Amino acid sequence: MPLARIDRSTTPSTIELPRAYNAAVEFIDANLSKGRARKTAFVDATGRYTYGELADRVNRAGNALRALGAGMETRVLMCMLDGIDFPAVFWGAIKAGCVPVPINTLLTPDDYAHMLRDSRAPIAVVSEALLDRFELALADQPHLERVVVAGGEAPAATGGPARHRLAALLAAASPRLDPAPTTCDDIAFWLYTSGSTGTPKGSVHLHRDLVTTAEHYGAGILGIREDDVVYSAAKLFFAYGLGNGMTFPFHVGATTVVLAGRPTPDAVMALLREHRPTIFYGVPTLYGAMLALPAGEEGPGASRLRLAVSAGEALPAEIGAAWEKRFGAPILDGLGSTEMLHIFLSNRRDDVRYGTSGMAVPGYRLKLLDEAGAPVAAGEVGELWVSGDSSAVAYWNQREKSLATFHGPWTHTGDKYVVDEEGYYHYCGRTDDMLKVGGQWVSPFEVESALVAHPDVLEAAVVAAEDEHGLVKPKAFVVARAGVEPDAALAAVLQAFVKDRLAPFKYPRWIEFADDLPKTATGKIQRFRLRR
Repeated sequence: MPLARIDRSTTPSTIELPRAYNAAVEFIDANLSKGRARKTAFVDATGRYTYGELADRVNRAGNALRALGAGMETRVLMCMLDGIDFPAVFWGAIKAGCVPVPINTLLTPDDYAHMLRDSRAPIAVVSEALLDRFELALADQPHLERVVVAGGEAPAATGGPARHRLAALLAAASPRLDPAPTTCDDIAFWLYTSGSTGTPKGSVHLHRDLVTTAEHYGAGILGIREDDVVYSAAKLFFAYGLGNGMTFPFHVGATTVVLAGRPTPDAVMALLREHRPTIFYGVPTLYGAMLALPAGEEGPGASRLRLAVSAGEALPAEIGAAWEKRFGAPILDGLGSTEMLHIFLSNRRDDVRYGTSGMAVPGYRLKLLDEAGAPVAAGEVGELWVSGDSSAVAYWNQREKSLATFHGPWTHTGDKYVVDEEGYYHYCGRTDDMLKVGGQWVSPFEVESALVAHPDVLEAAVVAAEDEHGLVKPKAFVVARAGVEPDAALAAVLQAFVKDRLAPFKYPRWIEFADDLPKTATGKIQRFRLRR
């Protein structure tokens, strides 16, 4: 099956996709034809795997799914930890013409039950470590027929869907697999939205979307190379992590290192020391927490780091500058979404402006509109719209929400931005999170950035609250740094600190201290929970 034809002499790169196209051939098989069969592709807790070994596992996984009855467009739910089984199942399903649906491994049984019913997947592949929680979601599932357990023994079925062990299925399957006769416009996979603003929705993506992000952002913005070693704190089941840890490195033959457990600051520092990645992908809260660790804990491994990337939430300027000073590598802050598959608005390697999201990634168009749908002038707050070839085609089974988000070639992001006279985009907040105080818009991110600039603050989130007169004012939830006493005196100090940095009407009228803030697994603050 033919590959995409890419011309990098143009800006953006010109991508020509043949009608007959399967993304697994582009990202897995092509590495073998380019002589990378013996090059390390993937490193996890169980060992190192070459591109040849990865391709073997992908083919076996695709054949195993077919042996279980999966055919073209069969949805395969994946509740899997980061490890070699994840890319094997994901790309194997795509090569076989199935539709993998990776889901968040940190959700509740009720969430899993909803996704099983919503996706109607007849097959679910679940990591053994997650099986106990997933079992609670299996009751009354009319579509689920088989559960495949990855990384452990499959328990005997006690009614309900049949149980299988992934390792046994792979061992019995053929290592040869012809790609399914898919097209570039076939549905390739789903990703559920992260739930930072409510119930997750299934974003439906096509085979063409993966190479679009890999070329425009991975190659175009990051300049990712075959000799790079990458690590992403965001897990593979997220749009951000999927690009970071699979499509971008596999597109150029680089090496991915994954961590199955939680990316705590200590765990990530240990990974930097051991594996010495050249590109690190994180989120603002993780960068801030790592900077709070004593200097020197990163060891000599940080010397190989040439780039860091941040997404999920806007990066406060102070964190970016402090990181670059300590680690010697800039952070490229950007904005992406599950709907667009990855980052479409970003800083550049040679043009880092902390406190902004940069400019449009080549290959994408942006516009800011007011509430009436008219363009806003430079310096005015507007709602961000994006157009690019990686957009999802719809939310599964959500017509009204699809119509509200996808408008022909344009996608409504739900983010508020200001663009300055030089063309740089400044994040204001999600549309639902913006505050109108005394008739003037207040960006929660602006107030949060001012709070985080104080040395006693580790994290902050700002939401709308009403005073005794029913008027909307900013309220801040603050996590103090270790060893700092969170009391009324500190609250007064922080209020005065913000007043000195911002217009007076923007300062938080109330400050409530918390041990932590509610977040999605990508690190996005769930402000809707704080508003409750």
